[in-house]
Amino acid sequence: MDSDSFVYTTYIRTTPDELWKALTDPELTRRYWGVAFETEWTAGSPMVWNEGGRRTADPEQVVLAAEPGRLLSYTWHTFTPAWAEAVGLDRAVYERLAAEPRSRVTFAIEPSGDMVELTVTHGDLKPDGTIGQLIGEGWPALIASLKSLLETGEELPEPAR
Repeated sequence: MDSDSFVYTTYIRTTPDELWKALTDPELTRRYWGVAFETEWTAGSPMVWNEGGRRTADPEQVVLAAEPGRLLSYTWHTFTPAWAEAVGLDRAVYERLAAEPRSRVTFAIEPSGDMVELTVTHGDLKPDGTIGQLIGEGWPALIASLKSLLETGEELPEPAR
């Protein structure tokens, strides 16, 4: 990826409020993402990422914008050695990730008939960086599982690696 942003748009048969809930409710995010967020969901609020019992907190990990049913934006998580070990990342990849600048993700939610248009923009990426390479595969899979959960009640199984 040679850009500083990754953009992905999909349509989900749901309401803006249900999509917002799926993006912010820890019980739902845990189902399709494996992550529960601890935050107040207001601009400036700190965010703690809880993934498989590992809590990642950092003063720069914050909510940037939160307009229920419309827009959600936050800084991307901090890469720690414990996180890298838990997800099976080799040391060289972890070191490249940790050296990149902090990025941000934005979810734009727009009604579209009986569906919602969801645009995910992951920006402030290092062009040709490791984060961009990983999210290029990660976001489509994650959003597909979110879409499945909202439309069928079941998240997708984790892909085989």
